[in-house]
Amino acid sequence: MNEKKNKFFAISYTLYDTTNGKQELVEKTTEDKNFNFITGMGIALEAFEKQVLDLNTGDKFEFTLSPTEAYGERDENYVLELEKEIFSRDGKFDDENVKVDAVLPLRSGDGKIFYGRVLNITDEKVKIDMNHPLAGKQLSFKGEVVETHEATVEEMAKWASMMSGEGGCSGCGGNCDGNCGDGGCNCGDGSCDCGK
Repeated sequence: MNEKKNKFFAISYTLYDTTNGKQELVEKTTEDKNFNFITGMGIALEAFEKQVLDLNTGDKFEFTLSPTEAYGERDENYVLELEKEIFSRDGKFDDENVKVDAVLPLRSGDGKIFYGRVLNITDEKVKIDMNHPLAGKQLSFKGEVVETHEATVEEMAKWASMMSGEGGCSGCGGNCDGNCGDGGCNCGDGSCDCGK
């Protein structure tokens, strides 16, 4: 894929979970909020990029990614029980934000941010699932390339800025503008209400 790095895409698609032969709608882009990304920057799934890389503006596509090609298999080692005091502010448990099914940002020891979904809360522990919400799922995409061209230096600089937290995404704390693809700031996966 190295020979076609830094190609800009604006894509309209519908995403279905087709695990076990079922077809469940996961996400659909809208006319005013396409999925925009630049290849080779880690914004889109690598297998997704490979599927659309040779397509041109106006081309339609339909393909399926296995769990391994998408977000991996679910791993029960990523389900953690954390001390409830970790989620306290000024000595009081943050029950306003820490609720069952809430998606919370957590910081690792080296400063990386991960998102986890709260599964359960007891008197002493908070159980969190750190698996991606689509882990273990077979994903089927159907859509169209709205626009594609070689990315300009300015576009690449803008995306690099957004991905570093200096620009529009700022880790989903800022403005997604419909330009944060899944992987850029996890927009489109429900963690910051973008791309839906």
